[in-house]
Amino acid sequence: MDGAQLLMAVVDGGGTVPPAMGVAAELGRRGHRVRVLGDPTVEASARAAGCEFLPWTTAPSFATLAEQTAALGAAEHGSPRARMRVVTRFAGGPAIRAFADDVLAATRAQPTDGVLVEAMLPGLVIGAEASGLPAAGLMANLYVPPTRGLPPMSTGWSPGRTPVGRLRDTAVLGAARLATRGAARPLNRIRAEYGLAPVPDVFAQLDRLSRVLVMSSAAFDFPATLPPNVRYVGPQTDDPDWAGGQDWRPDGDGPLVLVGMSSVYQRQAGVLRTVAQALGSLPVRGVITTGRAVAPDEVPAAADIRVVRSAPHREVLREASVVVTHAGHGTVLKSLAAGVPVVCLPMGRDQRANAARVVRLGAGVRVSPRASADRVAAAVRQVLADPSFASAAARTAQVLASEAATHPSAADEVEAMIGVTPARSR
Repeated sequence: MDGAQLLMAVVDGGGTVPPAMGVAAELGRRGHRVRVLGDPTVEASARAAGCEFLPWTTAPSFATLAEQTAALGAAEHGSPRARMRVVTRFAGGPAIRAFADDVLAATRAQPTDGVLVEAMLPGLVIGAEASGLPAAGLMANLYVPPTRGLPPMSTGWSPGRTPVGRLRDTAVLGAARLATRGAARPLNRIRAEYGLAPVPDVFAQLDRLSRVLVMSSAAFDFPATLPPNVRYVGPQTDDPDWAGGQDWRPDGDGPLVLVGMSSVYQRQAGVLRTVAQALGSLPVRGVITTGRAVAPDEVPAAADIRVVRSAPHREVLREASVVVTHAGHGTVLKSLAAGVPVVCLPMGRDQRANAARVVRLGAGVRVSPRASADRVAAAVRQVLADPSFASAAARTAQVLASEAATHPSAADEVEAMIGVTPARSR
């Protein structure tokens, strides 16, 4: 088979989109045709990756970035009722069916050789499995399902090493698995409507896919025994299509500090202002990228601190000495791949887990997002002054480069899944 027809289904959660588009772009460079099914807010990124674009027709979606910002704000900082409305909108029974129906309709509208879907949306996974086609689930960060050896992401724990720590991990793992088994009952009723066998827990759906592609590094993660269809395929370090186009380089000659917080709303304006104040007290230059949810004029800064909505991080990282970040997976892995140590201010989602792994590698430090400007400045000063952090980041960069050169990439795994000899083996 040559020039395969592929469908990629994504939901615009922010940081999950650029890695998926990186995979899509690489598949396109290899001669495959990729259709992206997603929110209208994804269309520009999909077309920039060389893909065709299809909007959701019955499934819920974000029409604008303002709508996405409002939904994320409600989901993370709203009242319990507001949070439940957002969850129900995207993961309630009608939404699951709508996502599954849209995926199935897209696979049937045109010849399709394989399906790639975001692994964390149950409706997308049901649609992919029900299509009967080779299907891969995409995880744009670490492996999420409850697994022995991998503490829950929300905790930011490292695996327990004492009897008490191991007992803690066992208890939390058991509780997580019990919750996912309870949630499987309504899910199985929906699966039956699509002719699919029941699953013992909600994450067991992923075990039925041809592949689960974890767009991270096994060397970055804690060791664990994962299902046989799971593959670590390395981080996608391409910048999003909307990054760049601005003069980001600040004046001066001090060490360069890159600040990259969430590209979507996470109440980060106050943290950005604190970081700007911290950098202003140090003999450094700074590049603060506010992302699309915060306007640069909301972050006042000293003359040698450039505040822009976006910048090509891969380019900035060639000159940077430290990265200050919310510890989103994409920013952390880009930084480590460039050999740049990290000051982590995790604010939620998977960020505590990423920060724990940075600290384990010795490639950075973790600071509370509620820390004062003086505390943030002290952390930046510590990482700049202690060469062990840069050395650990450089070692991690070497490991990531070695993995990229020797291990199958996401595009390689997709090609193998659909019966095409991967480019690495041609």
